[in-house]
Amino acid sequence: MLKIVVFDSGYGGEFFADCLAEELPIVEILRVINWREADKILSNSRTARKVAMDSLRPYIGKVDLIIFANYLLSLTSLKYFQRKFKNQKFLGLSLKEPDTFIRRDTLILSTKAVTKTMGYGNFVFRLKRDVKTLNLDSWPAKIDDGELDFVEIRQTLNKFLIDFPEFKPSEVILASSQFNDIKTELKKFFGQNLRIYDGFEEAIRKTSKVLNIRGRVGKKI
Repeated sequence: MLKIVVFDSGYGGEFFADCLAEELPIVEILRVINWREADKILSNSRTARKVAMDSLRPYIGKVDLIIFANYLLSLTSLKYFQRKFKNQKFLGLSLKEPDTFIRRDTLILSTKAVTKTMGYGNFVFRLKRDVKTLNLDSWPAKIDDGELDFVEIRQTLNKFLIDFPEFKPSEVILASSQFNDIKTELKKFFGQNLRIYDGFEEAIRKTSKVLNIRGRVGKKI
């Protein structure tokens, strides 16, 4: 059976692994979630890379694929790992571009470390939309601890948007895998027609392509 390692620092990795297991039940998924060093993984690319290296060393060269369920690592360290370990396949979550050319007000929910990367800047430039970024560094940990509720979500979003009265988001892009846990709350705040984009589906599609399999049936592509 094919083996995939999903690496992250919290429930974002668990959410992605759950999605991967549902779409590709024919593979064995090893969840390497480094809860203890979550702050280091989320704080900056250098410490994130070091923790990832230490955590993944026992698996490199021994599994079919390693996936970073972490946007910071995917943006800053994916190519590094691919170059350093040429005999090991790596993938990562990528920021999802909206699937329509219609110009919409777009809100990106992210963290400071992600928004400081060159990859993030290039992504925003390509969007050609009215884009605003809201950094929510405390939210991933609160989601991991089960402490983020709708009251805080609503208050935080209202406080941010009050400074932009003409900005009416109809799209939200998630730049933290933990934020997949609050999609229901986001639609409750912005309305059910809100379009939410994350990198999960694209990562699963790439996984199938890299491993040369086709979803649930496990046939060769």
